[in-house]
Amino acid sequence: MKIRVGVFFGGQSVEHEVSVITAMQAAAALDRTKYEPVAVYVTKELAFFTGENLLSIESFRDIPAALRAAQRVTLVRDGAEVHMTAYPPKKLRSSDMGVLHAALLAFHGTTGEDGCMQGMLETLMLPYTGCDVTASAIGMDKWAMKAAFMMNGVPCLPAARISRTEYYADTAAAAECAERGAGGSYPIIVKPYNLGSSVGIGLAHDRAELLTALEEALQYSNAAICERAITSLREINCSVLGDSDGARASVCEEPLGQEGFLSYADKYQGGGKGAKGSGSEGMRSLSRKVPAELTPEQTAQAQKLALDAFGAVGAEGVARVDLMLDTADGSFYVNEINTIPGSLSFYLWEHSGLSFTQLLDELLELAFKRRRRRDSLHFSFDVNLLANATLGGGKNGGKGGVKGGAS
Repeated sequence: MKIRVGVFFGGQSVEHEVSVITAMQAAAALDRTKYEPVAVYVTKELAFFTGENLLSIESFRDIPAALRAAQRVTLVRDGAEVHMTAYPPKKLRSSDMGVLHAALLAFHGTTGEDGCMQGMLETLMLPYTGCDVTASAIGMDKWAMKAAFMMNGVPCLPAARISRTEYYADTAAAAECAERGAGGSYPIIVKPYNLGSSVGIGLAHDRAELLTALEEALQYSNAAICERAITSLREINCSVLGDSDGARASVCEEPLGQEGFLSYADKYQGGGKGAKGSGSEGMRSLSRKVPAELTPEQTAQAQKLALDAFGAVGAEGVARVDLMLDTADGSFYVNEINTIPGSLSFYLWEHSGLSFTQLLDELLELAFKRRRRRDSLHFSFDVNLLANATLGGGKNGGKGGVKGGAS
């Protein structure tokens, strides 16, 4: 029997369309002798749909029409299995839309990459690829991520976090805080604290540009990160695959942008016709050098930092670590970790000798491994705490108002 893998994608995110591309690429690359891919598309309104047509990129040229041909579903655990059921339930025939054995996550951004979907899948006890809830949340929150890096000795740049409330309460004070936190000098990079794909990112060379960049970033997020910009910058990316028991780094790449940092257009609208079976090349279409032109020592340093960043947030599965090389002094800094990278970084693993199909095999094996590990834990304690409990409260109620309760 084939393993039925739900390919989960979409979501309420500005990276929704990028997620569709990644999902189509992954579904096309799954080994069909072992797996049966099942589309689980999440709309921007957070409704779940399935259907054969949702495994085709062409369907998403007209999403309303695609959804009319698909079936809205909910996910339900029944005994030892997770089922998709039609919503609303069908009156004259079964509402069961089949069992899912695992989830392959292709989300990018909020409600999918940030721990929300991971939490839902944990409650369903359905194995899923990538990071767990905690690592996903840390990886999406650039401020928490930076704190995790610093606590683990991973080099990163000084920064400040400016909330929307702080900014609109006292714009001048917020700008001063941003300038101090970023090291007291320009230029400063401003970015939403919980988005990827370069959405809402701006480069400021003075106070006026800083305010403009903050206004832009705060349209997409409730807080912005203001960080010192490196003027002599080379961006170097490296993917990591594994878990806490062992991980390895891919070759490094150097993406080539046009604005001193990679814009959304640089990443996803770089031209070129679609990849076979996907309709788009996604991150693969980005102009890049693979492997990056680095010395052996620089390559080793970049790969070590990528592995250190992966471990610092407790990542699992496949991630991409974005590094910054200051060519003025040769220093490396970790910019961020992408816990569900665009196109799942398959193009980096292809250059490392691992096909996309093999990469997906490893991701699903890691998902099942984590589920087995979690199933081995104890979630009950052998004490009958509720046998004599009452809700007496007052002088007769124990701690928390439960008479006879343990403290």
